[in-house]
Amino acid sequence: MTDKTKILFLCVANSARSQMAEGLARQILADMAEVMSAGSRPTCVNPYAVKVMDEIGIDISAHKSKSVDDLNAADFDIVVTLCSDEVCPVLSGRTKRLHWPVADPDSKDESLSEAVMLARFRTARDLIADKIEALKYQD
Repeated sequence: MTDKTKILFLCVANSARSQMAEGLARQILADMAEVMSAGSRPTCVNPYAVKVMDEIGIDISAHKSKSVDDLNAADFDIVVTLCSDEVCPVLSGRTKRLHWPVADPDSKDESLSEAVMLARFRTARDLIADKIEALKYQD
């Protein structure tokens, strides 16, 4: 990576995967990158995402969901989409695009316990962290 690479992480709601990626990238890539996240249908930051990030010492509690409609692809060197089964937002323009399909850890299934939900969010967090670590060594 070059000095201050501008990276945008995208998912649908900008509530979990992209928010966790933003927090992780800010820590892992530190002063190597400027990082942002957004979604095609932004909602609010998921409390489970906040909790599992806090477990590893990253505070995303002040993050806000942002809309991809307010952004320009030309402002970023890399755009990473994190959608798996849902339709990822598209940001047109000439920029390097990466697709990391990460299953949405959130669920509307009310029968899932808090422990199960936390495990789902930890799995997504750890997968994203591994991909960001690998990104650190790419050109």
